[in-house]
Amino acid sequence: MSETHHADGDFRIEHDSMGEVRVPSAAKWAAQTQRAVENFPVSHRTIDARIVHALGMIKAEAARVNAADPQVPKVDAAIGEVVAAAADEVAAGTWDAEFPVDVYQTGSGTSSNMNTNEVIATLASERLGGPGSVHPNDHVNASQSSNDVFPSAVHLAVALAVTGELRPALARLAEVLRERAEAFGEVVKPGRTHLMDATPVTLGQEFTGYAGQIEADLDRLEPVVADVCRLPIGGTAVGTGINAPAGFGAAVAARLAERTGLPLVETPNHFAVHGARDDLVAVSGVLRTVAVSLTKIANDLRWAASGPRAGLAEIHLPDLQPGSSIMPGKVNPVLAEAVTQVAARVFGNDASVAFGGSQGNFEMNVYVPMMADAIIESIVLLSNVSRLFADNCVAGIEADVERCRALAEASPSIATSLNPFIGYEKAAALVHDSIETGKSVRELVNEANLLSDDEIDRAFDLLGQARGGLA
Repeated sequence: MSETHHADGDFRIEHDSMGEVRVPSAAKWAAQTQRAVENFPVSHRTIDARIVHALGMIKAEAARVNAADPQVPKVDAAIGEVVAAAADEVAAGTWDAEFPVDVYQTGSGTSSNMNTNEVIATLASERLGGPGSVHPNDHVNASQSSNDVFPSAVHLAVALAVTGELRPALARLAEVLRERAEAFGEVVKPGRTHLMDATPVTLGQEFTGYAGQIEADLDRLEPVVADVCRLPIGGTAVGTGINAPAGFGAAVAARLAERTGLPLVETPNHFAVHGARDDLVAVSGVLRTVAVSLTKIANDLRWAASGPRAGLAEIHLPDLQPGSSIMPGKVNPVLAEAVTQVAARVFGNDASVAFGGSQGNFEMNVYVPMMADAIIESIVLLSNVSRLFADNCVAGIEADVERCRALAEASPSIATSLNPFIGYEKAAALVHDSIETGKSVRELVNEANLLSDDEIDRAFDLLGQARGGLA
């Protein structure tokens, strides 16, 4: 470990291969972390705790594998035990405050890897017999490199966040949308194409479409999560596995799989996952698709709820808060607006991830911390807003049944059902007459005695039209 020379008030002096560094006396980190803190005061945001916890898990299982392997003589049973115990505490979130390195740091994540190594070495040394008993490089980082550990931690954090946060939130939203679809199964309303009146649909049919979008997104997440479950661990610096014993990466991945329940494995191609970040780009692409789906749904709902007098007013969204500081009684579709703002952020994050992914050079991509931050933020935002949207907005939507039916009956597009009886040209003429006179198409058909009463009832059966087929 970096050696402690002496205390100096609120600071102590540590050294590394580049010389001495002043470190806050109470800090569990050491020289390399402190250099990173001083070098990168960029965003004043630290890496997400999920990545810190993933680093802790990897260090814990790496220590256990190292301690059991005679090819790693520096990590004996005693050192392996204290390193693993300290790393487990990091994984549990006990020492989150000891990770001060900015998101925007060395592109390999070396600063965060060394931050983890130093904190764990300090904690392990305290258990084993005093400062310097455990070295951050020789013991905690044994058989590893920042180039395989940090990307593995990002993969692990992303897989855990998608499976533990985003998927349940989207599943809840899909469930609530399905419930509303069932409740609105016979609420007839005008369809709209190009934002213009179209043939009737039911409100329930529209909601089944929304549910289907989210369910499809859940399906899309499956393969990309499987991709990030292929970990770079074991490849060390450039993918060759130098300084790691045979079987190290596979053993660590197997232990992590048992620990998390995820299908984690060592990648079969280290050169692909060291030099490129395509798996993260793919995850981000699906997150963008989720954001697109949510935007369509949120925009439809706020259009349908627009009003209460000068808009569509087909549905009512739950009233959540006053909508204006000047207009009394105004209520706005605030959660739908929050959804679309989140989507805009996710679109931007995806653009950043795509660019970062394109910047791999030979055996290294140096955009990993930025990509990780963008993807984790997108997952968290989508998870949180989806659950809020489901429970505080969609679950409470009410339909104005009579308004929906009145709009459907007034729409000239219901003349489409006349095509089998009088042909397209005559039906089109009726639509033009309806628009010019303000009379409904049904009134005009009655006045012209174009159909029998039975045929009129069949042709203007709105629920029948919504369900498709011939009248």
